[in-house]
Amino acid sequence: MRKKVTVVGSGNVGATVAMRVAEKELADVVLIDILEGVPAGKALDLAESAPIECHDSEIIGVTNDYSYARDSDIVVITAGIPRKPGMSRDDLLSTNAGIMKSVVTELATVAPETILIIVSNPLDAMCHVAFETSGFDKKRVIGMAGVLDSARFRTFIARELNVSVENTHAFVLGAHGDTMVPLPRYSNVAGIPLTELLSRERIEALVERTRKGGGEIVSLLKTGSAYYAPASAATEMAEAILKDKKKILPCVTYLEGEYGIHNLFIGVPVKLGATGVEEIIEITLTDEERDALQKSAQAVQGLVDALKTLG
Repeated sequence: MRKKVTVVGSGNVGATVAMRVAEKELADVVLIDILEGVPAGKALDLAESAPIECHDSEIIGVTNDYSYARDSDIVVITAGIPRKPGMSRDDLLSTNAGIMKSVVTELATVAPETILIIVSNPLDAMCHVAFETSGFDKKRVIGMAGVLDSARFRTFIARELNVSVENTHAFVLGAHGDTMVPLPRYSNVAGIPLTELLSRERIEALVERTRKGGGEIVSLLKTGSAYYAPASAATEMAEAILKDKKKILPCVTYLEGEYGIHNLFIGVPVKLGATGVEEIIEITLTDEERDALQKSAQAVQGLVDALKTLG
């Protein structure tokens, strides 16, 4: 039996996740949305590209019928309103929390053994909503953030040094937002530490651009937010789980004392396999890096506290 991935939200991110999962033949795909006809139309369009792209993944789209998500191996949740110019991810908190609760309540009924990959913003806080609403084990609620932010950092490093992106490796920890913590000490090009290839000033410039990477795209698009790279990041996570790759990736996960952080979803290196987060990898941080991660955690805690006031 083939694997099954359900994508909730058929906007730009969700539709692109569906496309990447199908074209990699990772699984059959169900696309769910509240909009009448849109998920079915996008699914049909994607299906009609299959003869050209040479894959046999089945893709269907439905409106508000979560029965189609039954027995999903993974559910990727992208539903929610996107950022617009001048909006922070945090501005989305109230609206998207309500959407997340509604979606996860439905999913927990029909797919109680699934693994959730959360993409909706503000991402770290939405993981808390999904975790508390679903009642799932913490291993099965995972946020897509570090993979995306690390990819952005890698892109900027490759362009700065005029090298292949395949030679670049980078780690970004912390919250998905302006307090994220790129780690130049753990970033390299073909094994050569980044700190030996670029000056402190240039590294800091790339770090700052990485922190503002999503906002930079929002300001350029003017009517939406990034979707190609977020979709690729979610797909890489799904692939690691579906293929039981035991791949170490920076993801948002629930910490219970690791890194000195308690009862909070935040981005750290984890091992992804068939059961979800199979291990949290604790790396040694400098005092400066640890302080930055604590500051990022405090920002997430502020959103979680705000969620409680919303009920």
